[in-house]
Amino acid sequence: MNRPDFIKEIVDCLSGGGVVVIPTDTVYGLAVLPAFRRSVDRVYALKRRPRHLNLPVMVASEKDFEALGLEVTEAAARLLRSPLIPGSLTLAMGFLEGRVPAWLEGRQEVAVRIPNDLRLLSVLRQTGPLLVTSANAHGSMTSESLADVLAQLDGVPDLAVDGGVLHTVPSTLVNCRCDPPVVEREGTITRAQIMEQLK
Repeated sequence: MNRPDFIKEIVDCLSGGGVVVIPTDTVYGLAVLPAFRRSVDRVYALKRRPRHLNLPVMVASEKDFEALGLEVTEAAARLLRSPLIPGSLTLAMGFLEGRVPAWLEGRQEVAVRIPNDLRLLSVLRQTGPLLVTSANAHGSMTSESLADVLAQLDGVPDLAVDGGVLHTVPSTLVNCRCDPPVVEREGTITRAQIMEQLK
């Protein structure tokens, strides 16, 4: 995946409405551009994921937050300035009034992450924000190898990128809409590390 031509293949696939299984800095993920609604539907079908469960978003940098209309609270700003980001830290954030993008309409919040993976960041810089969810059947553990990941899915993605064996620990999820923020899922980053940055 390090080759520039392979990065281009991933970007071209996503830009054409394709669904890609891609390694991240945490687990294998299913990635799709949000503009392609049928492709988003395919992600739900591949995972057998209930439609009321929203998909998280990955971005290349904090600069993408403006286009997403996100309200950056004081707590979110502290975490964004911390050494934990980019990395395996997902922030649940609300929207500025009247700034919700069309593809996020109906949501009160969105889970956003800036991954610490140079290859994936290169893709994100070219595609813009992507919907990225763990590549596993809903309710099942995420597999560590691409072959096992593909065996779980209900169908075949348009492109599958082999990143080798990944040690599958999910990101930590912090809800920054709450005051004080709430750690809703503890992953590779501990609650203590989060609290240290929020002092």
